[in-house]
Amino acid sequence: MQVGIFAKPITVNLDLVVFNELRFAKELSGLGLILRLDLSPTMIGKGHDSTVVYGIEEALQLGADAVIVNAGPGVGVEEKTLPALALAAAECDRWGMPLIGEMSPGGFDSDPAIRTLENIKLGARIACELGVDMIKTIYHPGYQEVVEASFVPIVVLGGAKTPDEVKYLESIKQAIDEGASGVAIGRNIWGHDNPRGMTRALWTIIHGNGSLMVDLSGLINEQVPFEKIEEGFKRAMSPKTYRVVVNI
Repeated sequence: MQVGIFAKPITVNLDLVVFNELRFAKELSGLGLILRLDLSPTMIGKGHDSTVVYGIEEALQLGADAVIVNAGPGVGVEEKTLPALALAAAECDRWGMPLIGEMSPGGFDSDPAIRTLENIKLGARIACELGVDMIKTIYHPGYQEVVEASFVPIVVLGGAKTPDEVKYLESIKQAIDEGASGVAIGRNIWGHDNPRGMTRALWTIIHGNGSLMVDLSGLINEQVPFEKIEEGFKRAMSPKTYRVVVNI
């Protein structure tokens, strides 16, 4: 499950089967909805390629605002996932459904060695040309090159749980400074001791766009008055929409 914080109300990103059970109907009421159309390998599975198992019509039936599909360049992955992404893009175009391409060189949970800046840039450019409306991909120093090589908004994939929250938040600010439109984060929020505080810190970084000179750990621990953060939001809001996506 993924939850997104946009300039408009929070948006959630769910596996379709979870949403279809409606066990979180009350919590999701009034939120935007992004549904995942594919399944990635399990922890005891094999490989790094995801398989599309749902179609756009199922997403439409559930009132989704957008859908997301995993893909990536690399041997043993691109042969399956890139055609699947292209087919999803064509189907989304027919229905007017926005599509997010989650691009990871080497596929889902791949070897970090293959996640170079050039490979990340390659994956993002391919996704653009296949017809996605937004890209979720891995952060790497020099991210401006990824943004400049693409012609749709880029949000940063959150990645594995980190023990250094301040360093992690600094990397998020760096990504925004380099042109990212937001982030996609899961384990570093729901796995944090203070999920609300971490979300608060991310919201400040994204929507404040670095305009608030406050200690990042203080944001997490809620030592900064909300009024001060809210004031920063109002100063920072502009026609350009920054987005935070939180994966759960």
